[in-house]
Amino acid sequence: MLRALLRRGAPAPKYPVPAVPEGQRIYAIGDIHGCDNLFAALIERIEADDAARGDADTTIVLLGDLIDRGPDSAAVVERAHALSQRRKVRLLTANHEEVFLKALGGSLESLRFFCRIGGEETIWSYGIRGDAYRAMSFEELMPALQAAVPTHHRALLEGAEEFVEIGDYLFVHAGIKPGVELGAQKPSDLRWIREPFLLDPRWHGAMVIHGHTITEAVDEHPNRIGIDTGAYASGRLTAIGLEGTSRWYLTT
Repeated sequence: MLRALLRRGAPAPKYPVPAVPEGQRIYAIGDIHGCDNLFAALIERIEADDAARGDADTTIVLLGDLIDRGPDSAAVVERAHALSQRRKVRLLTANHEEVFLKALGGSLESLRFFCRIGGEETIWSYGIRGDAYRAMSFEELMPALQAAVPTHHRALLEGAEEFVEIGDYLFVHAGIKPGVELGAQKPSDLRWIREPFLLDPRWHGAMVIHGHTITEAVDEHPNRIGIDTGAYASGRLTAIGLEGTSRWYLTT
């Protein structure tokens, strides 16, 4: 009881007010998971919002998990590629892209795992479907998938980053290992971590913007903001906008 009273009487921890460098504007988009219709709609909203706010050096950060689960992964990757040709886009490597690229690289174990975590829908989106798909062994599926994925799709995913730092914000797919310097973070933690990061109340040296863990609405905390609102299941794809010390949200 004494400990509880002391905790209630203790001052709340102080967190810095994060900011984006002057003249810059950032939009970060959560996990798309093959929902190209939502991706297209959200990009339209971002374009309109960006234009209404006036001139700025604008960057769009895609937090990863472009693929799997939803019906149009190939179209999402194509749209992300097209967007990168006319906008400043920075793409993060997520756990689903990690497994997809390992499968494309020839790992049968990764291909089997890929099919269990929503990758079947991705494979179908690249035109391998129906009776032909069902009749294939994994050994037969491997070269068919490698041939079906366009070179520029694979190049886009292979060129993704582990994390992005802009001003006082750190963008990662899943989160970070608390207490570990950014340069010493393992890619597996940046792409897969949940509870050790989600439950840690400490300031991590920056405000962390992440996806990976689905919440019904934006999951905003003093040290992190989660923006994976489960697009493939909920129909809500969410973006955060950042400029100066201001932040706002756009959603489908």
